[in-house]
Amino acid sequence: MAIDIEEQYEKIYRYCYYRLKNQEQAEDVTQETFLRWFASDTYRDKNQLLHYLYTVARNLCIDEHRHPSSMPISEDVPNRDADPLLSIALRSELDRLSPEDRELVLLRCVNGEPMAVLGKLYGQSRFALRRRLNGILKTLREALE
Repeated sequence: MAIDIEEQYEKIYRYCYYRLKNQEQAEDVTQETFLRWFASDTYRDKNQLLHYLYTVARNLCIDEHRHPSSMPISEDVPNRDADPLLSIALRSELDRLSPEDRELVLLRCVNGEPMAVLGKLYGQSRFALRRRLNGILKTLREALE
């Protein structure tokens, strides 16, 4: 099965950057995630691959928070093309969400992960996650209006 490694790498990097807020740490964790995948020979199906990559990346990010390096945390946002006021308002509203809800929004809306993959990652049905995500997005839209 052919997969686009660069596309998956970018998704995992964005995910790690979102979790760690530090470019160098995100790059290191992303590299470690893919090194572990290359060393493994069990997750070759695309749906299992994404689940595996996100699970490994999440665990490595958690480890980074437990054992922080001496690098300062950067608050830069990778996409600087957006309206600055909207970005500030959105960041403020996202900060009010639970960490799991923010992660769900990132994985679905930014990385575009399928609901089936997210369902496996969270251990919930894709329908339950869709209802949850729709509720989160409705709350964000109302807050930003």
